[in-house]
Amino acid sequence: MTALHHVLCPVDFSEASRASLRCAVAIAEHFKARLTVLTVDDPLLAQVAAHGGPSLTGETERELRRFCGSAVERPASSGVELTYSVVIGKAASEILRHARDGKADLIVMSSQGRSGARKMFFGSTTERVLRETTVPVLVTPDTALLAKALADPRQVTRIIVPVDLTESSAEPVRIAAAIAAARSVPLVLVHVLEPVFVPYSVRMAVGGVDAARRERAEEQIADIARRLAPEVSVETVILTGDPSEEITKLVDTRHANLIVIGLHSAGALGPRMGSVTYRVMCLSHAPVLALPPSPFGLRRDGLQSSPA
Repeated sequence: MTALHHVLCPVDFSEASRASLRCAVAIAEHFKARLTVLTVDDPLLAQVAAHGGPSLTGETERELRRFCGSAVERPASSGVELTYSVVIGKAASEILRHARDGKADLIVMSSQGRSGARKMFFGSTTERVLRETTVPVLVTPDTALLAKALADPRQVTRIIVPVDLTESSAEPVRIAAAIAAARSVPLVLVHVLEPVFVPYSVRMAVGGVDAARRERAEEQIADIARRLAPEVSVETVILTGDPSEEITKLVDTRHANLIVIGLHSAGALGPRMGSVTYRVMCLSHAPVLALPPSPFGLRRDGLQSSPA
C-alpha cells in the first residue's frame, strides 16, 4: 500500500489553511506519519520587529500552536508526531525548501490563503509551489463543507483521473488506483477529445475522422483500465470539448470528491503545471492531488504499475 511517512502543511492563519490543517492531521493520523506545520514570517516584518519588542519568531510559534489547537479538536491525542516550524523568507521558497530538506512525502495546502474569496486563479504561493514542486501536493478546497469532508479519509467515495493517453498519465493513474483499492471506491478514468481542424480534402478522403479518433481513444483508455489490479473498480469515459470544463462537469455529475492529476514536465526545468491542470484546479471545488512527473514522496510498495 502507498506509504506516507512525513506530511508538510503550510499555514498562514487563514480559515482556508485551518481547513487544510485539519485534513493534514487526518492524513497523518491515518498513515501514522509525522506532521510538520510550517508558517513563514515576512522578512520586512522581521526587520521591523528586530528593533524592539518581543521575538517575532517566538511570538509566531506561540500563535501557531494556538492556531493548531483551535483548528484540531484533539491534536495531542491523535497520535500524530507534530512539529512546529517558523521561518523567515518568501513563503513558496520556504515551503519548497522544507519539503526537500525534510524529505516530505506529501504537501497539504489550501488553494487560497489570506487573499480571501475564491477567484479564477490560485493564491500566488500555491501556484508557485505547484509549478516547482517535486513532491505530490494535495490542494484542499476553500469551501468549508468539502474541506471538512476531506478531513475524514472515509469520505473519499469516487476518484476521477484525467488521462491524456501519454506517459505522463501513468503515475496519476497508479496512485489513484492505489487509493481506490485501499478505500474500495470507484475509479473513473476520463479522456477529453478536443475539437481539431481537419482539412476538407482529408475529411473527404478519410471518412468518419471524428468517430475514428474516438474509437482509438476508447481502445487506449480501455487498455489502461485492463492493466490495473483486479480489485480496482474502474470506469472509462470519453468526452468531447474543452478538457478542463468537461472534467469539471464530470466531477460534479458523478459527485466525485477527489481528483488525481499530473503536473507536466518541461525538460531540464523540472515539473511545470500544464494549462489543463491549472484550469481544473481553478474551476473545480473538489480536492485535487497534484503529482509531479517523478514524485519522490508517495512510495510504490506493493503497487501494480499502470501503463501510459
